Amino acid sequence: MIRKFVSEIEKSIDSSSIVISSNIQKYFGPDEETVYLKGHIRIIDSSILEIAVFAIQSRDDISIDKYRLHYISGTGQMLFRYDNAPHHPEIDSHPHHKHTPDKVIPSKMPSLKDVLNEISAIIIGRSI
Repeated sequence: MIRKFVSEIEKSIDSSSIVISSNIQKYFGPDEETVYLKGHIRIIDSSILEIAVFAIQSRDDISIDKYRLHYISGTGQMLFRYDNAPHHPEIDSHPHHKHTPDKVIPSKMPSLKDVLNEISAIIIGRSI
């Protein structure tokens, strides 16, 4: 089941029209019931999506213990970051939240496909 989870992430990256390249390392636990994914995805406008995801396989499900999806411009400016670090207890969706350049807002954990679609919309919005 954990291998299928990783395969779905790889499919999201491979099928995205905005991805130029990716370098995602996969660290499987000895029993293959855990995986840590870490790396970056280079986007067509020279921006980068850094990812870090720690997933655990239970009897019949995959749960995400920790995650960070950090999107930065080609010049290194943070555009947004989704994570579940427990440092914003005031947010209704605690520990899940989204950082924008000027605030922190409630969110749930998005799928990688959703994040790539969000980035695509940002890129299209800049080019209009």
